[in-house]
Amino acid sequence: MSTGGIRAFTFTPHDGVPPSVAPFAHATAAGQTLYVTGQMPTDVTGTVVGEDVATQTDQVLRNLLRVTELCGGELADVVAVRAFLLNWDDYDAFNDAYARWFPDRLPSRTCVGTTGLAVGALVEIDWVCWRADGWGR
Repeated sequence: MSTGGIRAFTFTPHDGVPPSVAPFAHATAAGQTLYVTGQMPTDVTGTVVGEDVATQTDQVLRNLLRVTELCGGELADVVAVRAFLLNWDDYDAFNDAYARWFPDRLPSRTCVGTTGLAVGALVEIDWVCWRADGWGR
């Protein structure tokens, strides 16, 4: 869906993206910027993957990357990340898992502790990407 230079992207499990848990676009492009909706640690069946924050972080980042790829991007396009942790005691384990995904250049990041996340998740992450040539090729 496109409205005035803004384009929404919605995907299905057939695309390799877990089913949505609420009504939202998986990503929205505005010019050269792509906002990827917060992802949960679920697989394409909607099942939560892993019982620890490191495993869940890897699944969330796989989901974010898949959405980004479907929009025409790659990991190198990520410029900002917001992470939400259910348990602040998981911060170090989260950082270890997260850092493996960005060995060359770390994007800006905010990490917040919260009192609850959808589907019983330990972590939720969203990110913002930028490409000079835009999105949705």
